[in-house]
Amino acid sequence: MPQRRKAMKVLIQDRQNLVRLDQKIIRRLARTILGELNQLDKEIGIVFVDDQQIRELNQRYLKRDRPTNVISFPMAQGEFPEINPQLLGDVVISVETAVREAEESGLSFEEEVAFLLIHGILHLTGYDHTGGGRPRMAVVQEALFNKLGLTGEKEAEDPL
Repeated sequence: MPQRRKAMKVLIQDRQNLVRLDQKIIRRLARTILGELNQLDKEIGIVFVDDQQIRELNQRYLKRDRPTNVISFPMAQGEFPEINPQLLGDVVISVETAVREAEESGLSFEEEVAFLLIHGILHLTGYDHTGGGRPRMAVVQEALFNKLGLTGEKEAEDPL
């Protein structure tokens, strides 16, 4: 009997009231991104918040007192990655910032969320856009964006 591959778990929490989100589409998008990154047996959490909530997280964990578009909390890195090796971590997206940035960049809101999700998941899998990692991450990010059938061009917010 063939062994069945464990399905990726994508847990979604919607803690904002600005935009109605289609969790089915977001879950499918996240699974596609994870599949493209050969992370088929991993699980992630995606949390949608407003600017105030992401500002609090940014201040508490990154010591930056401002809202941002996306923050990743990797679990597979750090001191004890072997405790729960299938858990990649959480991606937190500010819907309020995503709406604003979509308008500024000419992307649809859905494209912006897809971009931020790609960006966040790349961080969970070890990519970094500081120093020498920036060009490599940008190439992978753009390739995933295009592979998903999204055509807009977008650069990640500079974390500094």
